[in-house]
Amino acid sequence: MAKILIIDDDSDIVEAMRVVLENKGYGVVSAENGKDGLIKASLEKPELIILDVMMPGIDGFEVARELKKNVVVKNIPILMLTAVKKKTGFDFKAEAGDPDWLPVDDYCDKPLDYEVLLERVAVLISRSKL
Repeated sequence: MAKILIIDDDSDIVEAMRVVLENKGYGVVSAENGKDGLIKASLEKPELIILDVMMPGIDGFEVARELKKNVVVKNIPILMLTAVKKKTGFDFKAEAGDPDWLPVDDYCDKPLDYEVLLERVAVLISRSKL
């Protein structure tokens, strides 16, 4: 069973994702902010991190940059959640502060389409196992 870490400050979204993912056989751990997410990623070593962009304190882009600097977790794929519609990889690169480097592997729009979420989760986990 693959373990997924959800880092999001919205407890309702976290709980909804937990139910959907656990019903598909995934193990789920969560963190309610970026700082706790960085700690849990190193302790739990999940197969995938689902990360919200907009959080108080450390935003999702900073969390992603820190995760990719950490030798213990840098190869864990990150699925970014965003409420801003029609994001492109270029948009994420620009917002992340470096036009040549994208610290996430994929993204999903909010409100979440759980079928799309499950498809992207499955793809990212299968890719990481290769």
